Amino acid sequence: MALTKIGDLYPDYKEDIFGGDDIKNYSVYSEQEEKIGTVDDILVDESGSFRYFVIDTGFWIFGKKVLLPVGRAHIDYNQHRLYALGMTREQVESLPEYREDMTIDYDYEERVRNVYRPGVAGTTGATTASTYDRDTYSYDRDRPLYNLDEQNHQKFKLYQERLVANKDRFRIGTVTVGKHVETETARVSVPVEKERVVIERTDPTSTTPVTPGSADFREGEVARMEVYEETADIDKQAFVREEVNIKKEVQRDTVDATEQVRREELDVDVDNESIVDRDRVNRDRINRNQ
Repeated sequence: MALTKIGDLYPDYKEDIFGGDDIKNYSVYSEQEEKIGTVDDILVDESGSFRYFVIDTGFWIFGKKVLLPVGRAHIDYNQHRLYALGMTREQVESLPEYREDMTIDYDYEERVRNVYRPGVAGTTGATTASTYDRDTYSYDRDRPLYNLDEQNHQKFKLYQERLVANKDRFRIGTVTVGKHVETETARVSVPVEKERVVIERTDPTSTTPVTPGSADFREGEVARMEVYEETADIDKQAFVREEVNIKKEVQRDTVDATEQVRREELDVDVDNESIVDRDRVNRDRINRNQ
């Protein structure tokens, strides 16, 4: 069960959890109003649940830092104090020292819990080490050490995870549209006309002599006729063959995601059934789940 500092998991813990207050540096007192030290930090587990206060005992125990389970603490926000319930000098001397560079594992936590377990009022919720091991242990086995109650922890909040969907926009490619010139051989057919002179000679249909004196013989008589010929005049002209419009279209799709989310529920332990309206508690829980 990995533990981490509250600031690493909840960067805005001052505002989100303690209403703008910073519980760090709160003075720590015993129930007999004897100053024990100060709150150095808070440790939470990977689910976000509060598990320990890190107590710097200062000159009380020569600056030794120890862990105090949250269930054994009472917070007085008005006086900026944290009371270590039932903590004695002998307990602090028996607790293993906490260092920031150390790894808190199951064995270390068991050493801490074994110091506090005999001092838990009654034995309800505390389980002897013989009934579990590092693979089966859960904090619910030591409820008196880890439960948060309204009397001692008024400003603690219950957290619930929810899925928050965001979108990241990134470029997947670039489309470049340009022009280039291709050359090909074009063929065109143009009909042309050529004129030619056709001279036809025919025999007369009549052999009757002409009237004497009517024949007009003239020297140098010429018949002139102009002859034309067409040639093909081929030229090139540019025209718009096609218009290209470039635009982007957005295709929309829905991405479905499934993830496990966690929710903290309030555990209320009372010693008198008449104190709590359990029907109302159940109704509130149902309303939150709807």
